[in-house]
Amino acid sequence: MPRYSTRRRVAFTPEQMFALVADIERYPEFLPLCESLVIKSRENRGSETVLIATMGIGYKAIRERFTTRVTLQPDVRTILVEYLDGPFKRLENRWRFIEAQGGCEVDFFIDYEFRSMALGLLMGAMFDTAFRRFADAFEQRARIVYRSAVISPGGV
Repeated sequence: MPRYSTRRRVAFTPEQMFALVADIERYPEFLPLCESLVIKSRENRGSETVLIATMGIGYKAIRERFTTRVTLQPDVRTILVEYLDGPFKRLENRWRFIEAQGGCEVDFFIDYEFRSMALGLLMGAMFDTAFRRFADAFEQRARIVYRSAVISPGGV
């Protein structure tokens, strides 16, 4: 039952980081292992937006696809990802963006288990490495997207 969580401070606002992570269609441009991402549906539910998305992942000769429900909650700066279909037995992912002096704290959590033990053995270590690189990938992406809007260390 692999799980990974991290919390790190970045020099961007919670709103900027929320928008960056919520822009899931851009993931193939910068996210480790992500080869494709297709939004199958988008539904506004008051202040929340619910997406159904299929992500294609790959490493060397291995290719898999999985579908998730992504709930964007801008009012509480939270993104929830729930597993719907694919090679996992379960997958739960959560992002929270917490205001902090000079930027925000990004809280990332993922808990997953592959349906097949063989696939878990084959891809498990690679997934662990990729998830540990996610925070770096998003922070680097923020530097590119918001390069002229970095918050100074002394405050906003």
